[in-house]
Amino acid sequence: MARPSIPSPLDRRHLLEQDLDARRASQIAEAYLAEGRKNEALDFLVKAGDPEALKRLVGDAVDDGDAFLLQSVYRALGEEPDRATWARCADAAEAKGKHRYATTARRNAARGED
Repeated sequence: MARPSIPSPLDRRHLLEQDLDARRASQIAEAYLAEGRKNEALDFLVKAGDPEALKRLVGDAVDDGDAFLLQSVYRALGEEPDRATWARCADAAEAKGKHRYATTARRNAARGED
């Protein structure tokens, strides 16, 4: 079976507006993830209704130090990251030179819940 390709930006918008079955949405998300395009994959993981894949994406966001992705994934899950998660994200962001993400994550850790 051929690997699904990433849709064009216009096709992506149309796909997000359609009712996609979970399998097709997951396939599209996997195509984006294979290209390292996690933020774009997020919308299709939500359409697929795949909380396990979303939780894996939390781990990727923390490891990448991507505070924006972390917040977006948790919003999709209907949850809030705890302080420890924000702190790990901040440390990873700092180590990767993503100072703005590190600042955002530390600010959220300071006001977050345990």
